[in-house]
Amino acid sequence: MNKSIRKAAVIGSGIMGSGIAAHLANVGIPCLLLDMVPRQLTEEETAKGLTLENPAVRNRLAASAIAKLAKTNPAPLYDNSFAERIKPGNLEDHLSQLAEVDWIIEVVVENLDVKKGLLQKIESVWKPGTIVSSNTSGISINAMTADCGDEFKKHFMGTHFFNPPRYMKLLEIIPGEHTDPELVTYMKGFCEKVLGKGVVIAKDTPNFIGNRIGTYGLLVTLKEMTENGYTVEEVDAVTGPAMGRPKSATFRTLDLVGLDTFVHVADNVYNHVSDEHEQSIFTVPLVMKSMVEKGWLGEKSGQGFYLKKKGAGGSEILALDLTTMEYVPQKKPKSASLEAAKLAKGAKEKTKALLGAKDRYSDLAWNILKQVLIYSAEKVGEISDSIQEIDDAMKWGFSWELGPFETWDAIGLKRSVERMEAEGLSVPAWVKDWIAAGHTSFYKNEEGKLYSIHIGSSGYKEVEFAPEIINLRSLKEQKRVIKGNSGASLIDLGDDVTCLEFHSPNNAIGEDILSMITQSLEEVRRNYKGMVIANQGRNFCVGANIMLLLMEAQDEEWDEINDIIHLFQNTMYKVKRFEKPVVAAPHRMCLGGGVEACMPADQVVASAETYYGLVEVGVGLIPAGGGCKEFALRSSQQANVEGVDLQPFINHVFQTVGTATVSSSGYDAKKLGYLRPLDRVVANQDFAIYEAKQSVLGLANTDYKPIPEEKIRVAGAEGKAVLQLGAIEMKRGGYISDHDLLIAKKLAHVLAGGDVPSGSLVTEQYMLDLEREAFLSLCGEPKTQQRMHHMLTKGKALRN
Repeated sequence: MNKSIRKAAVIGSGIMGSGIAAHLANVGIPCLLLDMVPRQLTEEETAKGLTLENPAVRNRLAASAIAKLAKTNPAPLYDNSFAERIKPGNLEDHLSQLAEVDWIIEVVVENLDVKKGLLQKIESVWKPGTIVSSNTSGISINAMTADCGDEFKKHFMGTHFFNPPRYMKLLEIIPGEHTDPELVTYMKGFCEKVLGKGVVIAKDTPNFIGNRIGTYGLLVTLKEMTENGYTVEEVDAVTGPAMGRPKSATFRTLDLVGLDTFVHVADNVYNHVSDEHEQSIFTVPLVMKSMVEKGWLGEKSGQGFYLKKKGAGGSEILALDLTTMEYVPQKKPKSASLEAAKLAKGAKEKTKALLGAKDRYSDLAWNILKQVLIYSAEKVGEISDSIQEIDDAMKWGFSWELGPFETWDAIGLKRSVERMEAEGLSVPAWVKDWIAAGHTSFYKNEEGKLYSIHIGSSGYKEVEFAPEIINLRSLKEQKRVIKGNSGASLIDLGDDVTCLEFHSPNNAIGEDILSMITQSLEEVRRNYKGMVIANQGRNFCVGANIMLLLMEAQDEEWDEINDIIHLFQNTMYKVKRFEKPVVAAPHRMCLGGGVEACMPADQVVASAETYYGLVEVGVGLIPAGGGCKEFALRSSQQANVEGVDLQPFINHVFQTVGTATVSSSGYDAKKLGYLRPLDRVVANQDFAIYEAKQSVLGLANTDYKPIPEEKIRVAGAEGKAVLQLGAIEMKRGGYISDHDLLIAKKLAHVLAGGDVPSGSLVTEQYMLDLEREAFLSLCGEPKTQQRMHHMLTKGKALRN
């Protein structure tokens, strides 16, 4: 299909509409944001002498929504400057401009009549071929376009973004009965590659996939809770990480979503299904209706199932007692099943452990889970023909670690079905037929390929993934590991490109990873075109191994620490000077040593959601794996190219590193200077390794030359004095402690190049030596050791 989306329009500037417009702007698509024309002036507009005919008044709703984007938390934009890509307007003056865009997204109130009327307005100015979609959480796609022409219907579909659009991976595409199938295929690929979404194709049924299963699960949980006398905090203890679900569990999730929103979604199913049993489940409990009437809607109203109350001793979060409707102090539930789940590793083992220990909380988990699994199976064929898409919808839209059918496999398909039937539940016939055919799971892995049940047949079908998705686990199952140790593995990606994968605890860098980097460079030198540094852990790398470092410091093993830092520096230097291309692909948290492992690469291909920072000062240290040296080098290069004073560049670096600033996105990492202009940002984390591999091939297929060493022009003693003066003023103002000042002075000494004259040219090794000396001296400081210990035990920085 010869189609391209270069410009879009969003109609409706509420939280979802402005959020979708922001995400389009995030990926470089200019967007027109339209809303209604206000019928009354604000006090501020009246004071300015404006009238209802003034453009600023007529565009007010959209313009104010755009202005709010920079103040919203979590941030809808990768970078606040991207708001310039969104143009405000209104539906009366700018409706005709819809003919100039390639994609129109309707995001108005969830009311069928309102949506139908708006779509007819859109059709009146619609340019044939333009894609039109509705962001609805459950209204029928076919009903919306009942009064529209056939050609318009061919180009119309549902695109249900989950909130907030930047962060939630799930996007449900819902074709209508007349939607062009080729257009659906195009939009799926576009939304995956350009918007970075995980796309599932849903059928035009009430609440589609995610909200249909998710709402059912929440209502079943409420029913079990009220019938068996569980408290709010007990339910959340069971339905959170113990079951492979988010920490927000059930009631924190409801508070975040908003109880009024949840009631609307539940009512939508109740009003559109004919099965009486299903209707009874989707009947909103009276207690929840009462809470909505009271205005206890959750976070947006200040109270819901939880209430944050300020007292003399600080803030306390109280839980709602549903029997008295009063807020009471929380009681942390304890039991054998919860403890077993806490100790187990991974969602599969946690769920098995929770169900395996027979107690009150284990019973609650089973009574919820069995109903959700059966309901999910009953809806196969109705909401989707694919169990994988149902699983993906729940993982991407509700942050479940395992989807319903993956969960069923994890707890034992045959055994759990036998238990369900023994307890009087009716299991769908197709599930029993599948088991009767000799199958023990819905999914299976064979030689690194994933297969799932193919509904309507008696066998498995290979699960197809986009060609841009490279799964390292599958490659390892295909015996593509070239070499490895406890901390890292070198994997063959094909096309003579390798991937160095970290897999130590938290991907923290230690001697095992450094050793494998050196071995990998030797292997690539002999047999491959280049190397990608990437992994598919929860986070790319949280830094170096602080535990090991603290133990050595407490034992005063200074030579050992010196050797470790020297090894880290030398290894990164080898990467930088390697004669074949190396490309790093960080994602999510990439901190401290993780950043220093990426800095020497020829190019960095970062996921958009990469939180990147040299944070060593948080544990009382400074970067010493080449981070300070690389920043000094980049500052020198930039000042030389622009022919300007070096000091402002060093000042910026000093502030960034000295405050342990972490980027809020891959694009923010560019603004902060962590990423260079030549580095790239990709929207879909699942595509990052593929894109990094293409970069390696692109570099290798040219006349590649390793990065040459060059002298670094430093700010010297004069620049150091400027930096230290700023730190001293911070101390005088009470913003930093004595120990913070000590760290800042050492950081200034390193970044400025020591006590040499301003403008001196020094070598990279000279700068590395300064880093190492400062790092070692700080390791010997008791307050630094206190900071390291606090980070290890409390998970947050100590300001001593």
